[in-house]
Amino acid sequence: MHDTSASLLERLRIDPDAASWKRLTDLYTPLLHIWLGRYSLQKADEEDLVQEVLSAVVREMPQFVHNEHKGAFRRWLRNILVNRLRNFWRSRQTRPIATGDSDFASMLDELEDPSSGLSQLWDQEHDRFVVRRLLDLIEPEFASSTWRAFRSVMFDGKKEDVVSGELGISMNAVFIAKSRVLSRLRQEMKGLVG
Repeated sequence: MHDTSASLLERLRIDPDAASWKRLTDLYTPLLHIWLGRYSLQKADEEDLVQEVLSAVVREMPQFVHNEHKGAFRRWLRNILVNRLRNFWRSRQTRPIATGDSDFASMLDELEDPSSGLSQLWDQEHDRFVVRRLLDLIEPEFASSTWRAFRSVMFDGKKEDVVSGELGISMNAVFIAKSRVLSRLRQEMKGLVG
């Protein structure tokens, strides 16, 4: 567990350490693969682009300033991804097979435009994915009874009194479990998810 209340982005920008970089790569590598998988890339090219995006994040993170607007980091990351994809296709002087009614360049333009449907899809998928990954990453920090109480209330939609009876704990313990996990999740999400 991280002892500091500083968000992951603050730690990476101000005083980066190996554990924080590992957290970021554990969190974002799978998402980058999902997004790059949509562009008809060879597996080796996809791997290289993920590394290029993460390398750019490492290089540019000290200059990144979160403007406290919802989604600032994900927009910044999306722009890095778009730029790396543009460079990749320019360097190979090739274009992928068009999907739907648009070609590769217009798809990148759409992804870059914050008001486009594709960009909004990125935002929604990003937030859902990051929350799921963060939950996976923080789960080991909690006792199994705490986690079961949290999941039962938050994901299964059960009432606290029902969970209390099922788990043989007080209703107050259910409320505390839910509160502790949500508090920890909010701490991890700060700056990453709006």
